[in-house]
Amino acid sequence: MTASVETPGRTEPGRVTFLELEITSRCQLTCASHCYAEAGPTQGHGAMSGEDWRRIIDEAAAMGVEAVQFIGGEPTLHPEFTQLLGHALNAGLRVQVFSNLYRVRAEHWELFAHPRVSLGTSYYSSDPDEHDEITGRKGSHDSTRANIVEAVRRGIPLKVGIIHMRDGQRTEEARSEIAALGVQRVHIDRVRAVGNAAKGMIPSTSALCGRCADGKAAVLPDGQVAPCVLGRFLPAGDVKTGSLAEVFAGQEWARVAASIPRGHRGGCTPDEDSCMPSPGQAPSVDRTVTACNPDLDGDDCSPAETPACAPSVEE
Repeated sequence: MTASVETPGRTEPGRVTFLELEITSRCQLTCASHCYAEAGPTQGHGAMSGEDWRRIIDEAAAMGVEAVQFIGGEPTLHPEFTQLLGHALNAGLRVQVFSNLYRVRAEHWELFAHPRVSLGTSYYSSDPDEHDEITGRKGSHDSTRANIVEAVRRGIPLKVGIIHMRDGQRTEEARSEIAALGVQRVHIDRVRAVGNAAKGMIPSTSALCGRCADGKAAVLPDGQVAPCVLGRFLPAGDVKTGSLAEVFAGQEWARVAASIPRGHRGGCTPDEDSCMPSPGQAPSVDRTVTACNPDLDGDDCSPAETPACAPSVEE
């Protein structure tokens, strides 16, 4: 069964092929000014158990989902991260891990080397002090940069989303730096008014790229289903007590999908490679700031977190 959503202004049926799995709210960083998930070191893993996540992965594969993204928080901090990633691969899915790359275990590098696994991460500045100020963690710039270098060395597909948050930020310098390290997918996005970045204001669909729910969806740590991780303020169902099929066939999902104004960027679907250069193409840097897909490979509004819409963002 595939989920189909008829939404005004969308030229294609909304079959969900890309699913973001926000498996934890825990993170080593404290991005107080912009984290869309309001994650941090003291947050938990949510109400969804490992068994719940395995069930959702199986349901997703059965429905025709092609790729999932493990995101958080920092997904590698989930106690069953390794098992969940393996379960998704065994189900035949492509997997992207959206990590802050602050710490990477040796066994995780082996997982990331699988041919159906790719990485996504966020980066903030070529200046270590500015980067560390944004993340709230001293040394995060050097750690993340070193692990970006290691991912390139190992030949692991990697997408880096640079989130522009303030005047004077060394955003362009960061883009040039990351591209010079050999990363072919480097994208700049603006911070979006969701989570910490909302600064107490009620989030609006104007903060979204306009492609949420269009071929993609997100499952949050409490089991709520949203059109994407950035659209978490638009809950459309609950898989803790129900199924993905029930959510996507329901009227609430259709209503939420129809409520999101379509972005002006055409031809972009949230799948990992839909808006990205194909293997073999020359390195490309996309400076677009209207993008769609917080999965960085899921593409385009990336939680940093994709070509340009990163899930660690706001506006």
